[in-house]
Amino acid sequence: MAKETAIIPIERIQQCIYLIRRQKVILDKDIAVLYGVKPIALRQQVKRNIDRFPPDFMYQLTDEEVDILLSQNVIPSRKSLGGYNPYAFTEQGVAMLSSVLRSKRAVEVNIAIMRTFVKLREFLTDNALLRQKIESMERKYDERFEQIFTVLEYMIAEEAAPKQPFGFHGKSKKIDS
Repeated sequence: MAKETAIIPIERIQQCIYLIRRQKVILDKDIAVLYGVKPIALRQQVKRNIDRFPPDFMYQLTDEEVDILLSQNVIPSRKSLGGYNPYAFTEQGVAMLSSVLRSKRAVEVNIAIMRTFVKLREFLTDNALLRQKIESMERKYDERFEQIFTVLEYMIAEEAAPKQPFGFHGKSKKIDS
């Protein structure tokens, strides 16, 4: 297998992926930077081919969503958006961009982004399996610890009850001298 060299490190791409409307998306301004084009040029190409971008591939953020991104410091300021609410591209939308932006860099970046989405999906699947195993262990050991706590409570309750003295107890005689 040939060694894969990414044009952009996976960590850089991961920083551009946000969870909005329960979908992993990349904002138009971030994609433009990754592709090495101006955001306005990217938006123009998308608008010229808008029929390739149904709502499940791309959508424009609402003012409320932009405010949330601003409050989380995802977007430095509204001014940085150039007067537009950004477009959010889902994984399918990013894939469709490769048919709209045909430069060699766009193709290479697109491949790197697709690989990043796949790795994120694998990571989430692995975490889900790990979570299931941990929950299973918790249930198993919770039952055992419950039994131990029951025995400990019983032992503590037993110690609290008054005990009869044990051993030889004879009557002591008082000796007069």
